[in-house]
Amino acid sequence: MIPIQKAYGYVTREKMGIPQVLVFQHPIPEAGIQIPKGTVKEGETPENAVLREMKEETGLHNLSLKGLIAKDLWKADDGSLHERFFYHLTTSNTIDEWSFNPTGGGEEHGPRLDSFGFQEYKMFS
Repeated sequence: MIPIQKAYGYVTREKMGIPQVLVFQHPIPEAGIQIPKGTVKEGETPENAVLREMKEETGLHNLSLKGLIAKDLWKADDGSLHERFFYHLTTSNTIDEWSFNPTGGGEEHGPRLDSFGFQEYKMFS
């Protein structure tokens, strides 16, 4: 089975010296709070995919790719195998919260409006 490649973005910033990570509330309540992610297109590198997906999913364009955090193989409930790439990106975005309608199509159909915001996070040493 050939895995489906997925690119996940942990977008961080510092505000008044406090590290924050970008999350969004999916409009389907059961989906909960998530980080932006998407599928790597054929012929695309995971690095290019994460930059493209972050713009399409969040509307942010001032992102800097810091590097790969981790990758793994994960079997979804439907039996498909996903090769997941988790990246760290930073932004100088000063907006604390906004709503955005993701572009680029994808697995979900119909209009969708996601509510984005930065939340404080604790760094591990």
